[in-house]
Amino acid sequence: MLSAFVTAVRIPDLRRKLLFTLAMIVAYRVGAWIPVPGVDVEILRNATAGTAAANIVGIINVFAGGALQQMAVFALGIMPYITASIILQLLVVVIPRLEELKREGEQGRRKITQYTRYAAVALALVQSSTLVTLARNGAAFNGVDVMPGAGTATVIVAVITLTAGTAVVMWLGELITARGVGNGMSLLIYVSIISQFPSQLQIVRVSNGWQWVAGVLLMGAFLTVAVVFVEMGQRRIKVEYARRQVGRRTVGGQATYIPLKVNQSGVIPVIFASSLLYLPALGASVSGSLAVQDWVDANLSDATSPVFILVFAVLTIFFAYFYSAITFNPTEIADNLQRYGGFIPGIRPGRQTAEFLDKVLTRITLPGSLYLAAVAVLPFVLLAVANIQAFPLGGVSLLIMVGVALQTAQQVESQLLQRNYEGFIS
Repeated sequence: MLSAFVTAVRIPDLRRKLLFTLAMIVAYRVGAWIPVPGVDVEILRNATAGTAAANIVGIINVFAGGALQQMAVFALGIMPYITASIILQLLVVVIPRLEELKREGEQGRRKITQYTRYAAVALALVQSSTLVTLARNGAAFNGVDVMPGAGTATVIVAVITLTAGTAVVMWLGELITARGVGNGMSLLIYVSIISQFPSQLQIVRVSNGWQWVAGVLLMGAFLTVAVVFVEMGQRRIKVEYARRQVGRRTVGGQATYIPLKVNQSGVIPVIFASSLLYLPALGASVSGSLAVQDWVDANLSDATSPVFILVFAVLTIFFAYFYSAITFNPTEIADNLQRYGGFIPGIRPGRQTAEFLDKVLTRITLPGSLYLAAVAVLPFVLLAVANIQAFPLGGVSLLIMVGVALQTAQQVESQLLQRNYEGFIS
């Protein structure tokens, strides 16, 4: 693997892509430390010193690479774009016009991407307004107002700055995808999570001692192996194609397979569950009811609450099934197989093939959804039971880190193999 990495650096084209990706990541990290206008940096540092937020704001802060806790220009990170992407994927199923665009190929996908950008900016505007409100009333930073004396003009400038920061993050991610290595949006989230690793380990050392640091690292290594094992696991459904005569040539007679991953939906159910759990805190902050605010803070904002852990797990399982159902269409696959002369041995083409695929997908989604829920709520269980203030190698963070690392390594390997070099794995 090391020799393959050295080879990748020596290839001029690949080296340029790697350096460009690194430059964009550096620019992203710089924006995560520039404070928003109107924020008192000294008060902010005192309010957040040595704390690991055990609430939904702390979860979102991980995706922003600590920028949310710093009240930086990139405080919202890439989360508005991710939420907008998920919403558009769901709308494609229910809105015929979007479904037609999806079937139009590259041109249709560009149009959907443009709609996603617009939706992300709109969500960023709403979220930035909420964040500034929470920063002023102290709900986001341990009851401390980090924008003392901020007037209407300052608040408007802060909201516009945060929204523009999200647009810049989207732009950086798309540049990495187009001119760099890997998926830009995924890499930015990966870098954000990695950047929080040293500070979270430091919090564990201070609050629990070196023995817990070693325990967290060992558990993280075990979970990493388990996540890789599950993420690479798939059910391969054999497909054969009948021989047919086309002119003077005989085509068909080949055998292939349909790969159904155990975790067919990836990390999206966990991200979507996290986004939905942010809504009660948002609604309570604007409701004006002290009783509602207290109940939400105690049950749906506190990650150590049994209600929070249970709701998070149930939402993760639900969205695992839901997302698998809308992204994998057994009827469409069965029709395509029948159209091109393919069939599953022992299963009649058409409706029975669709029923068989749906049955297999439902069965493998069960362990996949339970696995997602277990890994997602593990850090919160440790927060509640073992009083661990931070767990950098668990939950959403670990799922994203492993998934992005595997995806990026496979892309670099494919480029190496195109140039007749050995890849990272082979």
